[in-house]
Amino acid sequence: MTPLSAFEARDKARPTGPVFDIAQGTRVRRDRIDTAGVVTLRYRGRLYHIGVGRAYKHMPVLMLVDGVDVRILTEEGEMLRHLTLDPTRNYQAIGNSNVSTMS
Repeated sequence: MTPLSAFEARDKARPTGPVFDIAQGTRVRRDRIDTAGVVTLRYRGRLYHIGVGRAYKHMPVLMLVDGVDVRILTEEGEMLRHLTLDPTRNYQAIGNSNVSTMS
């Protein structure tokens, strides 16, 4: 048996946790919600602030970014916020009309 085939025949350690079906071209980012309940995202060279809510302060999150489509999830996979980024606004407030919140 060659070393490569022996290596491939063994069981491998796999990451645990939820499995996300991520489309090709989607950017995955790990971040932490700040004290004010906001995460930041750089898109096309500009920094945007996305409100999530103070109830989630200091919580680690995953951000799935596909162009202007942004999803913010807990590490367990619970959707905190899904929005379409408005490039004309620096701060993406929770109450904007282009926003749907889930909690």
